[in-house]
Amino acid sequence: MLIASFALLTSCALKPIPSQMEYQKIENVELDQLGNGKIMIYNGSNVFHKADNTERLNIHINDKALGQLRGSEYVIINLTDGDYKFDVLHLDLVNMRSSHDVTVNSQTKVIMIRPNITSNKLEVTNELPEKWEKFKYVEPR
Repeated sequence: MLIASFALLTSCALKPIPSQMEYQKIENVELDQLGNGKIMIYNGSNVFHKADNTERLNIHINDKALGQLRGSEYVIINLTDGDYKFDVLHLDLVNMRSSHDVTVNSQTKVIMIRPNITSNKLEVTNELPEKWEKFKYVEPR
């Protein structure tokens, strides 16, 4: 029974996609280091998504793969001012896809993306996430 439960939970894991974008790593990230094209994108999934392994997000920006963000992971990329289409996928019982239009300007600093029960949510917050100390930079996959 335990093995069957483990197999069921891990079989729902979304396979990572390789990034086609260049990441910008900053040590000890502070909000004032972001903006002017330097954008943090983080996965704001909650404990329920982490428990059932549905917190992984595969993200494309203007049809270019950003890669996969797991729960409480973030990445920093450079985006010039303009309009972008974010396509987000997470796997629950079925593929949950969503598209989001985002306008980036010099004031854009932080974008939160998280899975929800019917789709995905994206919000430009321009704030570091709650419990920031628990977040980590995305690992290469």
